[in-house]
Amino acid sequence: MFQGIVQEMVATALLGALNEAKQKGQLKTEAWPTLTLDAPKRPEWGDLASTVAMSLASSEQRPPYDIAQIIVENLPRKEQLFERVEIVRPGFVNLTIKPALWQEVLKEIESQAAAYGTADLGKGRRVQVEYVSANPTGPLHVGHGRGAAVGQAIVRLLSTVGYDVTGEYYINDAGRQMKLFGASVYARYLELCGQSAAVPEDGYHGAYITAVAERIKGTLGSAPGGQAPVDLEDRCRTLAYQEMLGLIREDLLSFGIEFQSWFSEAALHESQAVEQVLDELKSRGLLLEQDGALWFQSSVFGDEKDRVVKKQDGEYTYLAADIAYHRDKLRRDYDLLIDVWGADHHGYIPRMQAVMQAYGHPKERLHVVLVQLVKLLRGGVEVKMSKRTGSFITMREVIDEVGADAAKFFFLMRDSQTHLDFDLELATQRSADNPVYYVQYAHARICSLWRVAAERGISRPSANDADLSVLTDPDELGLIRKLSAFPEVLQTSAATFEPHRVTYYLQQLASLLHTFYNKHRILPSVDGQEQSDAGPTEELTLKKTAARLVLMRGVQQVIHNGLAVLGISAPEQM
Repeated sequence: MFQGIVQEMVATALLGALNEAKQKGQLKTEAWPTLTLDAPKRPEWGDLASTVAMSLASSEQRPPYDIAQIIVENLPRKEQLFERVEIVRPGFVNLTIKPALWQEVLKEIESQAAAYGTADLGKGRRVQVEYVSANPTGPLHVGHGRGAAVGQAIVRLLSTVGYDVTGEYYINDAGRQMKLFGASVYARYLELCGQSAAVPEDGYHGAYITAVAERIKGTLGSAPGGQAPVDLEDRCRTLAYQEMLGLIREDLLSFGIEFQSWFSEAALHESQAVEQVLDELKSRGLLLEQDGALWFQSSVFGDEKDRVVKKQDGEYTYLAADIAYHRDKLRRDYDLLIDVWGADHHGYIPRMQAVMQAYGHPKERLHVVLVQLVKLLRGGVEVKMSKRTGSFITMREVIDEVGADAAKFFFLMRDSQTHLDFDLELATQRSADNPVYYVQYAHARICSLWRVAAERGISRPSANDADLSVLTDPDELGLIRKLSAFPEVLQTSAATFEPHRVTYYLQQLASLLHTFYNKHRILPSVDGQEQSDAGPTEELTLKKTAARLVLMRGVQQVIHNGLAVLGISAPEQM
């Protein structure tokens, strides 16, 4: 199902040609392959290209060029839809669309406004996206920031194309790391109280631990009496945990991210959910006792080996809690579970997909999006970070330096599975070299145009009132073609869980807009005045001015919609 109005017309025409050819006995394939329409690499090759003839070559047992000829011969409404239809070997069907069809795109954008690009691809199916989920043992770092941006964008993308989506944060508030965190804070607290203490060797040594201990000392005092050391350490751990979780919430809010649900790992243990899932796996014959430990037989479902869920000392592994957590997700009747993980968790995917299969679901019920590391640069020089030594750069520091919008855009510029170089200096530049500024400025530039138009008494016509037939310049049509591709970009980004496709699209659209703005006049000059950010001298008719204003409104709307999907603002002034 194509979402752009032009793409739908073309796809319908191609399908009509295939069916007509089949009725005539020219084609014999029972089921047509999925129709795809792509923009040719060079504009002179046409507006859209189809490879359907090559897809049919095997089933038809004939050359794709011959099949393409049959398709073209049977195209309905060929003269009304296409300026030119060409077949290029081995069997590409290149189509140049009538300008009148492209002009209809502007009416579609205006009528749908903020809804332009939305779809019903998901048909209300329920999806849960779990992301960030950092241990509450310290502030969020830059890697968490990238995961937060990717997770939120996936939530928004899926919602845009018709899924019922819940974003969830899994609080890792149980287990060994929390114990080490509590012991580290407790040791610093004792030091501040003048007592001898040592932070565990594998504990947390960052400067923020001392800062937390100082605040706890302000709460508990320097010599709390009547408390056993174990109780005092537990109190320190609880207070430190509450502070860190509160800080994480604040940092995420400063990044424009709110979760619909927060789920506690500790609650799983308190409710006996971990024991229950292990009993379930045992009843299914998937739990093996060996060498005093319990093993989940994940190898039955394709994992490279079985996995320990309960150690010899009776302590549960992280996997045991993760099984209980994902079992809880399944019980909440989500049609699809999406986990956004750091790339170092790649090897963890098969064992969690084995959990899906152990409970009778296809492994595809769980999809994992991996997020690679971020290298921070300042002016091309790497900024070192180390969480354990306390010199790491926090997510909040990045937001404070470059702003939430720039941080999100940079985090989303590349495929999440590739490493990202994030130049803090570049992210603050007000220049075309800064991609987020370049895109946001395109939106602000059009807003400036409206202010200049209002000062001159020029109204903004509706798409239905303007004569759009005058939009025939290649640059005008190029902009409209790019606008028409927006719904398909959103669909593809959602289907592949790849929000970087949207940032790439917005940069391309912004580039076309800036080039057009500098090359063509939009408002006529009045008493020697030029349009905002003056373009070249160009005589404009009233019809041309009105049509170009409609075009500019379409560009503004699509940039606004695209940024909104990414959780980024569209400023009116910069």
